[in-house]
Formats: sequence, structure tokens, C-alpha cells
Amino acid sequence: MTVSPHFNFKQGVLHAEGVPLTLLADEFGTPLYVYSRQALNDAWQSYADAAAGRNVLVCFGMKANSNLAVLNEFRKLGAGFDIVSGGELARVMAVGADPAKIVFSGVGKQAWEMRAALDAGVKCFNVESEPELERLAQVAAEMGKVAPVSLRVNPDVDAQTHPYISTGLKENKFGIAIQDAPAVYARASAMPSLKVVGLDCHIGSQITQVSPYLDALDKLLVLVRTLQSQGIAIEHLDLGGGIGIRYTDETLLSPSALLNQVYARLHQEQLSDLQIVLEPGRSLVGNAGVLLTRVEYLKHTEARNFAIVDAAMNDLLRPTLYDAWHDVEPVQQPAESAQAQTYDVVGPICESGDWLAKARTLALKQGDLLAIMSAGAYAFTMASQYNTRPRPAEVMVDGTAFHVVRPREALADLFASERTL
Repeated sequence: MTVSPHFNFKQGVLHAEGVPLTLLADEFGTPLYVYSRQALNDAWQSYADAAAGRNVLVCFGMKANSNLAVLNEFRKLGAGFDIVSGGELARVMAVGADPAKIVFSGVGKQAWEMRAALDAGVKCFNVESEPELERLAQVAAEMGKVAPVSLRVNPDVDAQTHPYISTGLKENKFGIAIQDAPAVYARASAMPSLKVVGLDCHIGSQITQVSPYLDALDKLLVLVRTLQSQGIAIEHLDLGGGIGIRYTDETLLSPSALLNQVYARLHQEQLSDLQIVLEPGRSLVGNAGVLLTRVEYLKHTEARNFAIVDAAMNDLLRPTLYDAWHDVEPVQQPAESAQAQTYDVVGPICESGDWLAKARTLALKQGDLLAIMSAGAYAFTMASQYNTRPRPAEVMVDGTAFHVVRPREALADLFASERTL
């Protein structure tokens, strides 16, 4: 069972939109990332429909997928961008993003990154600590600029997700404790090189229920009232990202369901004039991509069976890092007479943690092509060259057409910049 309407079987062969994945694997080799342009557009439309008639800015959390073709697609659709580094700023500026729709998040902004963002004219810095606030004020003063800021507050809300992607608890490294925020806001508003413009919160990722968002929102709205009583006006409320996708059988939270309840709360508090900023990443790109990989060997042992493929943890780290589940589909449906067995799908990296899927029932033979589904988010962006393995090519499918949006790295490129003594 596939998890995306943009990747479907036609005459027994898995297609991306109108293109058979066998064709792409034969032409470009494996491992290979394949993205659906229509899937990106459809995911964006779910946010556009939810935001219609409302003052909402949707900023793509580009750490999920930072390929220029993906960024450019969202730019053309009207997206802003949530960045977490100077490198990500350079990427979005390379595709002509509007700086006034860029929010700069992250706990460890360096001075050079602050300078680059101030020069670009970003919408807002989401400040995560008092030392960062002081550094930003100093950098802005040295440049003769005023930095727009919001504080990312930590509401101590459990997003009920994997601990590695939960970001709103008091033991997490992110944000400023919400009880400390009024005093920090007072400091920020007194600094002449800073301008307070917003309030920011991000509680985690792969969230499938609305209740954690509303728990955080209730605390944020109390803080907004407190700040108003201090004479500090907030122009926008940034609720972060985190809406989950379907990897298996998850019940999904839609952008409309979230925003409808957010605005119901805002109306109750007579705060509906606030601009709402969202920072979706995974929900815009997660099910827009697959990773193609070919079976090199089938290894049967007393303990278990292994399907050894040419993709590895350096291509897709999520299973190793998060114990994450990705559906595995044979690109060509096996014959009815083919015998299925239980396999661990593993890569060639010299680590026991190098696996893509465990205990999957598959009818396989050597040379078969597999699609690792839901690989559009936190996949290529986390890839490495471990074991001196070139990172895969990336291809964008558009109907029956396809385009290489990043060629496969050549071996010589991996060490071209290195020097011997």
C-alpha cells in the first residue's frame, strides 16, 4: 500500500505521477531520490486553502528539504521560509525569495549569520536565549540597523511525539522558559537596536493531534496579554510547524483543522488581528519523495534474512536516528507465485545501525528495485558521504516529464578539495 496519491502502480509498475520509476532508475542509477512536483503543489494548497481570508504567513521549514528546485517551487507558490543557518539563507536568496517573508530560527546563530540576515532584511529573528539577544543587539548596533525580533518561548508542552523531535519541553535546548519571557521582552524593548515584533513557539514535529498546539496557544495568549499590560505590542504569533504526515496508518491533522481552532481561540480573546505564522516542513514535502534502491544481495541466516541494498544510512538516516518507519514498495509487483519472506532491508555501510527497514514481508530476488516511501523530508538534507559514498542524484517529476535537479556526486569530487602534506 502506497502512502501518497502521487506514487501509484500502473500495469504493475510503481510510477511517480506519469513516469515509471523503473525508467528513472535505469537512466540515472540508484540510490536515487525522486520528487513529485504535483505533490508539492497539492501539499501547499492545503495550507493556502486553510489560510484563505486570514492574515497567515506560511514559511516553509526548509531544513526538511533544501533542494533549490523545491525551494523555487514554494517561492513561486507564495511561501515564506523558515531558516536555521546562514547557509539556508544563501539558498533561499539564490532562488529569489522575498526576505520580508523569511524568519530566522535556531539556537546558535553566529555573528556572521546575523549580519547576513540583517543585510538581507529578514522579517524576524526568532531569538532563543538572552545571550543571543545581547549578541544580536550588538551586531545590529555595529551595522547601524534595527533587528526585528520575536522570542521563542518554551511553553513546556508535550507534543506526544518522538523525544528527538520534541522541542517544547522545559528540558529541551530550545526557547526561553515562558515564565521568564516578560522580563526578557522588557530587556529587548529597551534595546535601541532591536524592535519587538512577534512571539514564537515550536513544540515538535510529526504531531497528529490538535491538542498540543492548543495547550501551547493558551499559554501564549496569556503571555500576549501580559506583554500588552507592559506596553509591549506583538504584531505576529508564530506557532511553528510540526504537522505530521502518514508514514503508515496515522490519523492526520489538517492545516484547516489547526487554523480553525486557532482562530476560534483568537476570536475569544479578541486577538484576531494578530498575524499567524506557520513553519511547516515535513507536511509540505514528506510524501512528495521516494528513495529508489536496488537489491544487491539476499542473505539468509539462522537469525534473520537480509536484503542488502545499494542505499544506506548515509542516504537516509531517519531509520537509524529515530527508529523511523518508512514503507517499502517493490517497484515492480511480484508474480502471484513469488514466495514472500521476512527481511531486514540493510545497506552496505560498515555499521550495524545501517538499516532502512526491519521485519518487512517482501517477495524479493537479487536485482529488484525498491522504493522507500515518504522520503521527501529529512532525507537528502541529512545525507552524508560516510564511507566515501557519493550522495544520490535528485530528480523532479512533472507529469510525464522529469528533470535532474541535482546530479549524482562523482567520486573524485568527494576529495577534490583535500590536500596531502
